[in-house]
Amino acid sequence: MSGELTSTTGLRASHADRDRVVDVLTGAAGDGRLTAEELDERVEAALTARTLGELAVLTADLPVTAETGAVEVKDVGRIEQRGSSTRRGDGWVVPRRLEIVSHLGDVTLDFTQAVITQDTLRIDLDMQLGKLRLIIGPGVVVDTDSLVTGYGKVKTRGPGDAGAQVDLRIEIVGQIGFGKVLVRRTRHAVRKSPTP
Repeated sequence: MSGELTSTTGLRASHADRDRVVDVLTGAAGDGRLTAEELDERVEAALTARTLGELAVLTADLPVTAETGAVEVKDVGRIEQRGSSTRRGDGWVVPRRLEIVSHLGDVTLDFTQAVITQDTLRIDLDMQLGKLRLIIGPGVVVDTDSLVTGYGKVKTRGPGDAGAQVDLRIEIVGQIGFGKVLVRRTRHAVRKSPTP
């Protein structure tokens, strides 16, 4: 089994992290993706894993399991709109990359109740006359250094979390004209699913 290791895979795993991986493995066995022998081996490895990287390897060849069932994480998600508004909220599965093309409209992305399986998200933004709102919790960092603004504004509200562990890094690239990127921080931590 091989998986793309990220910068957080060396972090120590918690009991909750191990339990989530065991749930994924059990569900995969129930779907016929793992034999009974493979399940036993992987569950034993999960229960003795010390780091998130060791856990990630155990599910690298399995689909992500959300609370509602098996969910495939898209490599690229896309939001395209003109003169309307879009919201992603409770239970939305965060893709590995998100393309947003929006003219005369707003896009709201709430990460506090999203299904997040990776450590980074790249948002390719092409927005004119609108707002991109990001609602994030502790452990989420937003990087707008590569975003080109033309008569636009980037604003962050809410409590900072300097020195906190970074669970998700959101990099926004592209352009925004006559619009705003609003980042609102809450105290609700993001729910991170095991990395497939």
